[in-house]
Amino acid sequence: MKKSAADIWEDLKGQVDFLSEAGAGFVLRPDGNGDRGAPASDGPRPEAAAGASTLPSLAGLPAQTAAERKELEEIDQRILVCKLCPLHRLRTRAVPGEGDRSAELMFIGEGPGRDEDAQGRPFVGRAGQLLRKIIAAMKFREDEVYITNMVKCRPPDNRVPHREEEEACSPYLIRQIELIRPKVIVLLGKTPTDWFLPSRQGMTSRRGHFGDHRGIPVMPTFHPSYLIRNEGNREIKRMVWDDMQKVMALLGRK
Repeated sequence: MKKSAADIWEDLKGQVDFLSEAGAGFVLRPDGNGDRGAPASDGPRPEAAAGASTLPSLAGLPAQTAAERKELEEIDQRILVCKLCPLHRLRTRAVPGEGDRSAELMFIGEGPGRDEDAQGRPFVGRAGQLLRKIIAAMKFREDEVYITNMVKCRPPDNRVPHREEEEACSPYLIRQIELIRPKVIVLLGKTPTDWFLPSRQGMTSRRGHFGDHRGIPVMPTFHPSYLIRNEGNREIKRMVWDDMQKVMALLGRK
């Protein structure tokens, strides 16, 4: 269904509001200082995720086949009826993920919240609305990226997933990555960052620096819900936008 002019205007206004709050006027100005405070080297670093060093690289593989695309659909169906961990007992709907199943850009969050559990879609609450504004500001359509989570069922009271829950769900996510083969993965928040790029450092130190998962650059950044909890902090928004600018540059979208 085509959007009305009013709907298109609201979408554009949301994107402009986010960019303004993120200080994009400063980031994009042509004085060469848009990356102030960035480390000397911002390219992908050879830091393998836990356990990934024993698995083959996903870089340079041929294009996705019809059989692989069908397998992604089958994974969705298995997730919807999955009972591998106790989270299935309280869910309304499992949330496999959504978007382009051959996307060059993938976003991985923590787990579904209340709205996601009700609708069976990832990132549809307040944090999701903000993420979708960020995606639009990055010059991507929603149907050009793939959005999913570490765990596919909502943890009680939106708590952080337990390690055993992540381990039970991880084969789904690992296979999704293998089949989609994105060019870049964005890790939203501490939970996916700890899984893919384990470190004792906090998110403030880790965000903004590319890591590596089986030949795929991964960018850790703050979760949209963290931005919402710190709504008045423009510096945090600027940092997230800086991170996304690096992703855009790597994908040739800047």
